[in-house]
Amino acid sequence: MKIATLKYNGTEQAAIFSIEGYVLIETINKVENKQWSTDLLEILTSGQLEQINSWFKGSGKESLLQMEKISAEEAVIGPLYRAPKKIWGIGINYVDDSTDLMNVPYTDPVSFMKPDTSIIGPNDAIQIPVGSMNTTAEAELGIIIGKECTNISKEDARGYVAGFTTALDMTEADIHSKNPRYLTRAKSFNTFFSFGPHLLTTDEITNVKDLKVSTVLNKEVQFSNSVSNMRYNPWFVVAFHSQVMTLLPGDILITGTPGPVVIREGDVVECRVSGFEDLRNTVM
Repeated sequence: MKIATLKYNGTEQAAIFSIEGYVLIETINKVENKQWSTDLLEILTSGQLEQINSWFKGSGKESLLQMEKISAEEAVIGPLYRAPKKIWGIGINYVDDSTDLMNVPYTDPVSFMKPDTSIIGPNDAIQIPVGSMNTTAEAELGIIIGKECTNISKEDARGYVAGFTTALDMTEADIHSKNPRYLTRAKSFNTFFSFGPHLLTTDEITNVKDLKVSTVLNKEVQFSNSVSNMRYNPWFVVAFHSQVMTLLPGDILITGTPGPVVIREGDVVECRVSGFEDLRNTVM
């Protein structure tokens, strides 16, 4: 199931992507006599995503075809939600295709946090900080936590993940280059985290390691790599960080980039992940 958040009639509402467009949860509630939340974060925190997905995999997929839709062309898509408890990032997580993973020195993941005030959605503008000459954007696969978890194993991690999404992580690289300890500040400016347009539930992905992630600048692929070339795969990332902190529904873990691009005013930067709709943002 693909679920998004649409800007509709002055509100932001969760909607399921169907063949012919988006069906608002509000519409599903009326037709199916359900009482599901219309807010995606609340759907996650209340445990309703599993109910909605079970309905979708049963009769729901066919039922959606008969419901009122908002076409993909008309839909104005926002970020999946705006107030997660955590946005946690992983750095330096890919190796080149030619590198033997077994020969890469094993160290703990490099990590950082981003504030929810950095959140924007698809097609929103990334704002370059005043005076910055070296702001970068990185395409990343995002993990969306679906169930509270602490001290879990990587073998069990899949059961705590709601799904995956596309993300762009921005950095003011000049600040970071002054001192590595400034990393979190360099990543915390307003508009420095974009995610969406879709949350793709885990059951839709046969093997997450087969996904390819690409950083695209002005329609040209600049960097691309496979999740299979991650030092720390998504299940490890979830399990590892659950040893440090309790992960909550709606928490977002971004998993590193195949490569960053410097962005300037007028650029268009994209995150492309195989099987997902592209995430695209302009730069101003």
